[in-house]
Amino acid sequence: MNASTAIKKFGLEQAFNYLYKDPKENLVKLMDWADKFAGGEFETQRKLIREAITDPKHPYYPFIQRLLTDIDPEVMKTIAVNFFINASLVGWPKQEECRKKYGCNIPWAILLDPTSACNLHCTGCWAAEYGNKLNLTYEEIDDIIQQGKELGIYMYIYTGGEPLVRKKDLIRLCEKHSDCIFLSFTNATLIDEAFADEMLRVKNFVPAISLEGSESATDGRRGDGVYGKVMKGIELLLRKKLVYGISACYTSANFESITSEAFFDQLIGLGCYFIWYFHYMPVGNDASPELLPTPEQRIATYHRIRKYRAEKPLFAMDFQNDAEYVGGCIAGGRRYLHINANGDMDPCVFIHYSDSNIREKTLLECLQSPIFMAYHDGQPFNKNMLRPCPMLENPQLLREMVHKTGAHSTDLQSPESVNHLCDKCVTYAENWKPEAERLWEDSKTQKTCGV
Repeated sequence: MNASTAIKKFGLEQAFNYLYKDPKENLVKLMDWADKFAGGEFETQRKLIREAITDPKHPYYPFIQRLLTDIDPEVMKTIAVNFFINASLVGWPKQEECRKKYGCNIPWAILLDPTSACNLHCTGCWAAEYGNKLNLTYEEIDDIIQQGKELGIYMYIYTGGEPLVRKKDLIRLCEKHSDCIFLSFTNATLIDEAFADEMLRVKNFVPAISLEGSESATDGRRGDGVYGKVMKGIELLLRKKLVYGISACYTSANFESITSEAFFDQLIGLGCYFIWYFHYMPVGNDASPELLPTPEQRIATYHRIRKYRAEKPLFAMDFQNDAEYVGGCIAGGRRYLHINANGDMDPCVFIHYSDSNIREKTLLECLQSPIFMAYHDGQPFNKNMLRPCPMLENPQLLREMVHKTGAHSTDLQSPESVNHLCDKCVTYAENWKPEAERLWEDSKTQKTCGV
């Protein structure tokens, strides 16, 4: 750690120590300090933050208060330092430097599957297709993180399989790489008292818990009694003053319930800090294209989530509809990539085609491989940020990239040809295109008018 980074880290830690002495009064004083030293930068953002911390009627006023009262102070401090200092102030410039130096994408985050094993067998989940015997060893994950940090990457996200099948190794990695943030998508059924205590000890592990909506919807897809186990896990995390959120996939079948205001309010009542919405993707030979949301449902989701985000104290992300905030598709290493439990490096967690394996190449060599360079050279795949994906909204582009680079399916149980996958997306893309064009033009008009 260089002197500048150490000073920033120390300064943020001291700011938190000062804040917790009298949160309500000192938060405003810290904002005054930030305004004084901002030098005119981020004026709009600072104004919004000031409103949220001073106006009790502001929708995010209770959210900020909860950050200070309902999260363990040491956990809050660790996450803030690792996210704002390491992953952002330190990591981002290093990533930019490496992008220029190596002429390829360098991600902000790496998604990886510690294991293909899962204690559940959810309907329609492709993870089970890999079988339950594939694992990245502790040493392999450790090496990926070591390589990642050399490129400025301090954010790691676990998928699966069920990552918590490997909970002991995950805690060891949190402990060794205490300067990183680890987020894990999980069904939450393996979160018990002992693991919650370990989370509290390492302070840098955040679960994103999968929910299908109601108890009947969750148990119907995941198995009887799963919803109750999830609620028990959430109650435990709340009691331990830990940070946690929700991961939700909306389909044509569950769209109405999972994007409803009642569901959103329920999550607020459960003490969640974020929800990450994903659009259903027809991945795998056994996928069901009929579960793809209709254009009308996707439009409704777009409006609902933005409305909730503006009015309610829960941070919401919409993976498919928020591309405008990140400049389009973030896969292929532009902002993230995926490594499966067999070591194959995929450009996207939803696109299982690769020409590289982390056991045979370095992380950087994988990023410079033909399929990843095809992403690098092709992004953004559409000027309309509501049509960002080379599979879902521009299926001809994924088809071309896979054929051109010779990338192969990384589904070891039932390999799916790129033609089979993309054919399932053609009708969806055609139906979505006119609606996306209209919605995109409307959003640009609103921005021009200052709405």
